[in-house]
Amino acid sequence: MNKTITKIILMVCVLLWTGFAAFAQSIVVSGTVKDKLTNEPIPGVSVTVKGKTVGSSTDQNGRFSFTTTEKPPFTLSVTFVGYNTIEREVTGAASNLSFELESGAILGQEVVVSASRTPERILESPVTIERMGQAQIKEAAAPSFYDAIQNIKGVEMSTQSLTFRSYNTRGFNANGNTRFNQLIDGMDNQAPGLNFSVGNIVGITELDVDNVELLPGASSALYGAGGISGTLLMTSKDPFKYQGVSFQLKTGLNHVNDNNTSAQEFKQFDMRMAKSWNNKFGAKFAFSFLQAKDWFGTNTSNFDRAANMPKSGDRQSDPNYDGVNVYGDEVSQNMRAVNNNVEAATRQAILGATGGLFNPQTTFNALPAGTPYSTYVNLINTNPAIPGALRPTLLNQYLPFYYAQRNPSFLPNQNVSRTGYNEIDLVDYDTKSLKMSGGLYYNFTPTIQLMAQANWGTGTSVYTGSDRYSLRNFNIGLYKLELKGEDFYLRGYTTQERSGDSYISSILGSYINEKTKASTAWFPQYLGTYIGARLNPVVTDAQAHAAARQAADANRVQPGSAQFNNYAEQIRNTYISQTNMATGVYGAKFNDKSNLYHYEGMYNFSRMFNNVVEFQMGASARRFDLNSGGTIFADLTDEIDIDEYAAFAQLGKKFGEVFKLTVAGRYDKSQNFDGRFTPRVTGVWTVAKNSNIRASFQTGFRNPTTQNQYIDLAVGGGSQRLIGGLPSFLDRYSLLSNKPYTEASYRQAVAGTGPLVQYTFDPRGVRPESVTAYELGYKGLLGSNFLIDVYGFYNEFKDFITGVNVYQNRGTATSPTFVKFGVPVNAAGKVTAYGGAFGLDYVRGKYTFSGNVSYNKLNDLPADYNNDFNTPEVRYNLGISNREIFKNVGFNVNYRWQDKFTWFSSFAGGEVPAFGTVDAQVNLKVPSVNSLVKIGGSNILNKYYITSYGNPEVGAMYYVSLAFNP
Repeated sequence: MNKTITKIILMVCVLLWTGFAAFAQSIVVSGTVKDKLTNEPIPGVSVTVKGKTVGSSTDQNGRFSFTTTEKPPFTLSVTFVGYNTIEREVTGAASNLSFELESGAILGQEVVVSASRTPERILESPVTIERMGQAQIKEAAAPSFYDAIQNIKGVEMSTQSLTFRSYNTRGFNANGNTRFNQLIDGMDNQAPGLNFSVGNIVGITELDVDNVELLPGASSALYGAGGISGTLLMTSKDPFKYQGVSFQLKTGLNHVNDNNTSAQEFKQFDMRMAKSWNNKFGAKFAFSFLQAKDWFGTNTSNFDRAANMPKSGDRQSDPNYDGVNVYGDEVSQNMRAVNNNVEAATRQAILGATGGLFNPQTTFNALPAGTPYSTYVNLINTNPAIPGALRPTLLNQYLPFYYAQRNPSFLPNQNVSRTGYNEIDLVDYDTKSLKMSGGLYYNFTPTIQLMAQANWGTGTSVYTGSDRYSLRNFNIGLYKLELKGEDFYLRGYTTQERSGDSYISSILGSYINEKTKASTAWFPQYLGTYIGARLNPVVTDAQAHAAARQAADANRVQPGSAQFNNYAEQIRNTYISQTNMATGVYGAKFNDKSNLYHYEGMYNFSRMFNNVVEFQMGASARRFDLNSGGTIFADLTDEIDIDEYAAFAQLGKKFGEVFKLTVAGRYDKSQNFDGRFTPRVTGVWTVAKNSNIRASFQTGFRNPTTQNQYIDLAVGGGSQRLIGGLPSFLDRYSLLSNKPYTEASYRQAVAGTGPLVQYTFDPRGVRPESVTAYELGYKGLLGSNFLIDVYGFYNEFKDFITGVNVYQNRGTATSPTFVKFGVPVNAAGKVTAYGGAFGLDYVRGKYTFSGNVSYNKLNDLPADYNNDFNTPEVRYNLGISNREIFKNVGFNVNYRWQDKFTWFSSFAGGEVPAFGTVDAQVNLKVPSVNSLVKIGGSNILNKYYITSYGNPEVGAMYYVSLAFNP
């Protein structure tokens, strides 16, 4: 890493020298922008040098001013949503310019950067790209701009809680999506310990967001590992362009007609302040606080963990009931196995007590098979060879288990689970989200800027991974130092994750049970009571199970009681790594303080080639510093760091005015895996004015996550251990030498319906997965008010990272003790998927009509592959809006629908029903105080739905907001 830092410092010196040289001549561009019809100034208009990022926005008086090193002649582009774009060539004086904008459509004229890392009209993008600008964000029919992203073509979202949402495109959606990159002002906001972007828990506040750009599908050639399914880039506002004080108050209701609670209030306050001095020094600060009652996880369906699908039955009808959002009932044991263990342990105790002189099994085996229970009782009471003091032990603690063992038909080959607690009794649903961000900016020259930026957020939320995790007082910070110019940038940043008081809900439920009564006592008591009840011929099997559970659960602490709260508080405040069942210490709390350090730089050499070709090069280095205190990773005694390096280059060339070809490639190397090269080739063919056909060949990959590599964690109430897939973990748990058995064969063997089948791990361990993506699309304007965008894609995945559950015998052949492990592995063979999308936007006067439909399909799968495509085949959105249907009154309505599909994850799998939902808002502009009042709601028809199986149902949110200077 030291060599990398040295190289970066040298690069800074070179870039500074180049930048200062470029500043040899600069001019000031200034003027005003007015509405042509009313002659009133228009604030917020973007004025930029065409094809460049340099520019400014008009203030409240319609004035703008900025400096540029471009020498006349050059062209200025003046754009504002709802008005026709003006382009004017500047050949002489550039001060006191005057522009008049006319109302009209500007479809397809938005400038995007992320598709090629260079400014270009969205119409001319070589790959599919979606964008939300300030106008769309301000007028979105959603509670926040982040929620509104799900209305974009091809986008799907997994809602795990009110503030924790994961986005995805083109299949293989997931809770906490590790196949989807999310960048905030160039910073990767993934939590280093959790491995994925934490929604918008930390990020840009709504008042500070400038725009959002989305790249569906593979994007590794430009943005590195991870973006197999897509990359989302959020950019905040520049304090030089957007100054002043803004604030927003929002309040509303959710949980309307919720069976679990009355309607609950939510409230949010946002503020932004920005100021610049002499176009040299700038500063900004943004703040947001939200408080609400979260959505409840209330799925009590019975779950079959072997098939990872729901099954019939409930707690009353199924002794092995395992509710999806019920925790503690994951702890399960086979009745016959418990019976055998109790019989053997009691027999050994009797042998010890009698000095080995009396073996009850030898004595009872002398009786013929089928001997009635009463005969055994009579033998114990009348046989003079049996010591009198031993008879109560034999009658009450040994005989029932011996009898059940000798008469298999008497005891079913049935698993029994402990009684669990509902999620609502274990998880903290009092959601809070506090976000703060700020930055200091200094312009060395009109084109070279140094910035220091900090984003920090904390809150309480719920996240679904291999378990349901209650994130309490979780916080994460992103801190960046960046130097950038027109042709380069150099940045370094760190992501600092702190788990706060977060804990695992299933372990909490299980350990409350353990503190009440240890499983070593609960299961024998259950079995003894069951056998005793079945000795009465009139008692049915169901009645015996009911009696057994009632006896074993006697004195079980109840939710809400003082004892329950006391146990829960003890466990929530004890780290997982401190758990010691022998001493009665139980912990469910994380202790994660993992960090990410990232350094990168890029230089655009196009100007050196007089823009005949576009040529860019860049490099990056990052380190994951994992620190969980043994509560997530195997780092209780070992230090874990992961170093990664990368370099990329891109070359683009225009052939006349009709075709542009771009070639890019990136090489990435992680210390634990072989290096990867990801090429990209794109072409854009202009078939007519504002009509372009695009084609691309892209590749992407992702390294196994930090958890895929180094996790060492008990989940499922402690019934399963998740471990990393590196060879060192396979060796640590002897999974190569002491081969485990497949989950399916283990369950068959326990049921007596089949033999154990060994599972053989690849000694290389888990490896990176990759995708090859092909895309063909068209985007064009028909006239000036009808925009069409259509594309099709085909993806081919290799070494797809999935997971396998195995059972290893850590005992002996005669006295087996099986331990369940969850291990990440690569799927054999190739996985393919294809699909497409069609979108259109039509502007008629002040009305905008929009619609899009997306199709995704998974092709044939390799044998034994877990289908986690997790994507509906069909989704569509329909929208209508008017920025001013009456004077200063506008509205926006969006309808979203998706088909049913099957969801599969390490937490739960099942069918997600089809649903449709309506979002709407009406807004009133108050120009006299530069304010906006909005009344609206998401899912306004209040039809509760789920986006992924095992996650909470989402109902309506109704709100009213007041924004000043938005």
